[in-house]
Amino acid sequence: MSAGGVHRTATAFSDAATVYEQARPGYPPEALAWLDRQLALGPGRRVLDLAAGTGKLTRELLARGATVVAVEPVEGMRRTLATTVPGAMVVAGVAQAIPLGTATVDAVTVAQALHWFATPRAVGEMHRVLRPGSRLAVVWNRRDLSDPLQAELQRLMAPLQGDTPSGTSGEWRRALEEGADGAGGSARFLPEARFETPWRQPTDVEGVVLRVASVSFVAALAHAERERYLEQVRTEARRYPPPLTLPYTTEIFTYRRAG
Repeated sequence: MSAGGVHRTATAFSDAATVYEQARPGYPPEALAWLDRQLALGPGRRVLDLAAGTGKLTRELLARGATVVAVEPVEGMRRTLATTVPGAMVVAGVAQAIPLGTATVDAVTVAQALHWFATPRAVGEMHRVLRPGSRLAVVWNRRDLSDPLQAELQRLMAPLQGDTPSGTSGEWRRALEEGADGAGGSARFLPEARFETPWRQPTDVEGVVLRVASVSFVAALAHAERERYLEQVRTEARRYPPPLTLPYTTEIFTYRRAG
């Protein structure tokens, strides 16, 4: 972690926020409808979208009538979020010290981000701000690596990842389901339901390049190195006939607040 509780690689999102907003996929309608039912979204419900990024999920929560507090630690992402989702209350803050009162939200959502703060302290903070009996939803877009293009992009990205946390590691799930001190005891969250659906994001060669450029450890490269690397991605993407699509599986996990 760097100062302020934000992983040093994640700080690269500040300069990549526009690319992130352009290239990252949203979520398919069936996944959003399921999430709506699970969290009982609607007028009168107050939702915390934690580590909201540029608001890919935030805007969908608002569209369902909820009041949304979007907490985001990275300044560039926060500026883009405030512009793209003007109806949200955008707040600077980290998951380890959520700037909200105790038992003040009806639901917490974390989309594409829990791997950055899968720690007992952050889990304790999510538990603290939720009202008793309320739910946490963890949302992921998983790249389908059975697809040849996605598999090749993974091969190109793997050497750059280093110690950057990954949502595929499972650490986030262990952090949620173990005890408050990270060493057993009473869990803060109880697994409740799971949803998944495959879908495809239409794109083109430059869209593929931007999608890779939106990855934290790619954005963190020095400019010249990043441009050389993205040219390799462009060359690879041109090998595939149009129209291009990037396949994903959207997964949503819901947890009920214990206690």
